[in-house]
Amino acid sequence: MHNDRMIRVPALLAALVAGGLALAGCSGSDGSDGAAPDDASTAPSTGQDPAGSGTPYLPVPDGVELTEPGSQLAVGDHAVVAYHPRQDQVGVLDIQVVALQKTSIKDFSAWQLSDAQKESNPYYVRARVENVGDTDLGGRPVPLYVVNDANVLLEPTPFASSFQPCPSTPLPEEFAPGDVTRSCLVYLAPDHGDLVSVSFRPEETFNPITWSGAVETYVAPKGGGTSKGGSQEGKGGTRGGKGGTRGG
Repeated sequence: MHNDRMIRVPALLAALVAGGLALAGCSGSDGSDGAAPDDASTAPSTGQDPAGSGTPYLPVPDGVELTEPGSQLAVGDHAVVAYHPRQDQVGVLDIQVVALQKTSIKDFSAWQLSDAQKESNPYYVRARVENVGDTDLGGRPVPLYVVNDANVLLEPTPFASSFQPCPSTPLPEEFAPGDVTRSCLVYLAPDHGDLVSVSFRPEETFNPITWSGAVETYVAPKGGGTSKGGSQEGKGGTRGGKGGTRGG
């Protein structure tokens, strides 16, 4: 993983869409806008407090074991993570990154893009997300970022209206404990940049959990249905945490 100093940049803002639609600018989750560069150390810390008392880094329900911060996972692996969607709330998610896809800027031909956006490389990140905590996380952003080849952390680009190939929307309006969703997020890597990894890093001091693997070429489905890679969601994969028993 990269250890160089990185700066955090906001996701590229889109302009008005042809036909009156709009591509919304990015924003971090409430209370967790301190997403930071992804510079995982070579000696990952544990998911426990520094004193070694066995206490998780955030309070989680009994029976939930968090994936160790600093874990470097492969596409298909699960991670159980905790974070503050807002200051007074703890969310706990089981996240499985199931596909990394590179697509063409032509996918966005219906949108009015800036010159900078036209020079970006767009990527789709598909994930299965399960609420394994005790808090309803409805409407919250999926807390995943992309690290590009310039070692910069990129936020997903959400849409104000439907974008069928990859909706890039927050969690469902109601996302109660035990609920599962399949998500696809859009990232625009500036200057024809490459996707290096996907990162969970809710704050600057957190040793990030990362996923890496082969980046597929997105192929639009014939006659509707899920896109290439979407059918992988929900399938099993190894779990990044020590004691995960919940199936994918």
